[in-house]
Amino acid sequence: MTSYEGTHPTVRVRVGDRHAEIDEQLASTIQAMWECGFDTFTCCQDVGESNADWPEKLPHMAEWVESRRGWMLIDFLVDSGLAFLSAVANAGPRDAFYVRMTHWAAPDAWDVTVKPMDVAMFQEELPSQFRLQLLQVSFPAYDLPELTRRLREHAAGRSVPPAPADWSTVGR
Repeated sequence: MTSYEGTHPTVRVRVGDRHAEIDEQLASTIQAMWECGFDTFTCCQDVGESNADWPEKLPHMAEWVESRRGWMLIDFLVDSGLAFLSAVANAGPRDAFYVRMTHWAAPDAWDVTVKPMDVAMFQEELPSQFRLQLLQVSFPAYDLPELTRRLREHAAGRSVPPAPADWSTVGR
């Protein structure tokens, strides 16, 4: 597990044999994820800051970079990312936080994507062969405290019984 580009201050996180330098704002959250058994690849505490120099070489990325300021990102193995989303959803009420993480049209909706990867990107002598490997979760930084709280609830074996969601922010 690594943080993007070394842009942000990091702290060492260790859980069992797993250890890495993690962006300091995400350190306790990544620790909680690992304690829950979720596998992660990379993380970033502010995607816009980490990619601020992109528009110098890639001017078409300026708007995207600006739109990612204040957004965090965590990459997972696909199955682990899906288990993470389920755990977080089940460890709290179906409130505005839940709606942001589940509905694409919610204000500040989480961006959850599965990224197909070509093995030839890393071994250019191979023919292209795509596979689903990476689930990327990006969310507004203000959701971090609730996310971490829910991970700790999940780790403690506590969940919230299913109930109707408050869809008022998306007009459902």
